[in-house]
Amino acid sequence: MAAGWAFPADWPLAEVDDVCRALLDGDDASTQLYRLGGARAEAGAGLAETLLDLAALHAVLEEPPGSTGIVSASVDGIPAPMLRSTALGWGDVMTKRAANCAADNPLTGLATPAYLRTRLREVYAEARAAGRLDHVLVLVALDLTRTSGWSRVVAMTLLADALKEVFDSGETVASIGSSVACVLLRRDRHLARAVTNLRVLTADRLAVDPHVAPTGPVEVWLEELPPTCEDAVALLSRLGR
Repeated sequence: MAAGWAFPADWPLAEVDDVCRALLDGDDASTQLYRLGGARAEAGAGLAETLLDLAALHAVLEEPPGSTGIVSASVDGIPAPMLRSTALGWGDVMTKRAANCAADNPLTGLATPAYLRTRLREVYAEARAAGRLDHVLVLVALDLTRTSGWSRVVAMTLLADALKEVFDSGETVASIGSSVACVLLRRDRHLARAVTNLRVLTADRLAVDPHVAPTGPVEVWLEELPPTCEDAVALLSRLGR
């Protein structure tokens, strides 16, 4: 290690080791750099700080063996592929954090998983006080395997419109995955009809737009809430994958 620089105390050393190993072996280190950028974002490091430390790491790796000189780190000296992979990893983590901080998705208008978890805690608290659990989940899944890019966003936006048209009386309508949405609502005698209407309306909306025509059949089903809020959160996490 050249003099004048050491790994910051909060650097994820496992990811650093993976990056160093790949670069020293002459391999493509884009995946390792992406993970490193994501780990720095998770640790709360800003992008400028992350790239400056990456520049120091790159300068150390470029030093001739046995050198004892002072490392001169320059972000401008980082090769573009290294810079891009690290920045993408950092940016993706920060984007997910921003999405989870908001109450809803700005594109679809659907509530975020974080907001849904808050509502679930409230529902289970209400159930404990009342001695019964009256709520149920309506799940909707789209098959987007034959679509890509912007078409997937369009499909979810059309689904969101159908959901909000059918469930417009204060129900919690949320996204739990890239192709799965759900409604948290109180069970009543109109539920079966609402589910049928949702299935028909969603299929009609998706059929109108030629960009999402390859979308597979819409799957709509009822899911009973498990006994505890923790179980409900785990269930939605599995269903949203």
